[in-house]
Amino acid sequence: MLAIKQVLEVLAESLPLPEVTYEMGEQAPLLGAIPELDSMAITSIISALEERFEIAFDDEDLDAEAFQTVGTLRDLIASKMQH
Repeated sequence: MLAIKQVLEVLAESLPLPEVTYEMGEQAPLLGAIPELDSMAITSIISALEERFEIAFDDEDLDAEAFQTVGTLRDLIASKMQH
């Protein structure tokens, strides 16, 4: 299964909070909890995730639920890697 650490690496590279990002766990909230996680940051994160994991997200994949926690984001990425 995709490791949380791999997702945190992409978040750390995309957000201006690398030291905090690496300490986040699976249940760490994303949307609404990190002020720097705005629409521009999400766009950057999506691009970085697609490149790193060689996947492509569909528009319907990218809702608020996907970015609810680190774990929900990891689960979405893992599901795309299986297809």
